[in-house]
Amino acid sequence: MITGAHVILYSKDAAADREFLRDVLDLGHVDAGDGWLIFRLPPTELAVHPTEGAPQQEFYLMCDDLDETVRQLAAKGAEADGEATTASWGTRVSIRLPSGSLLPLYQPRHPTAHG
Repeated sequence: MITGAHVILYSKDAAADREFLRDVLDLGHVDAGDGWLIFRLPPTELAVHPTEGAPQQEFYLMCDDLDETVRQLAAKGAEADGEATTASWGTRVSIRLPSGSLLPLYQPRHPTAHG
């Protein structure tokens, strides 16, 4: 019934962010026409969290070793936004996209649904 998910990141500099996803994160992609890249994501999972505020969505990339992943991304010119923080569910840091937007990245401490 469900065959996949399509995630959209809105950007003030979509072309630069697409280049970053292609060249720095090395995400596979297809060209949907006129250079409009659609990126392949690794296996994905979905969680539903309670909230007292307005409903919202968040998007995180996951990795097995946050320190090593940040090191590899920094070698390609990516910039982490501050130091990694640890919570009961994992360790996280955000990577700054060329547009200035932040892309959260985390190493989970919980069982993963995609593995």
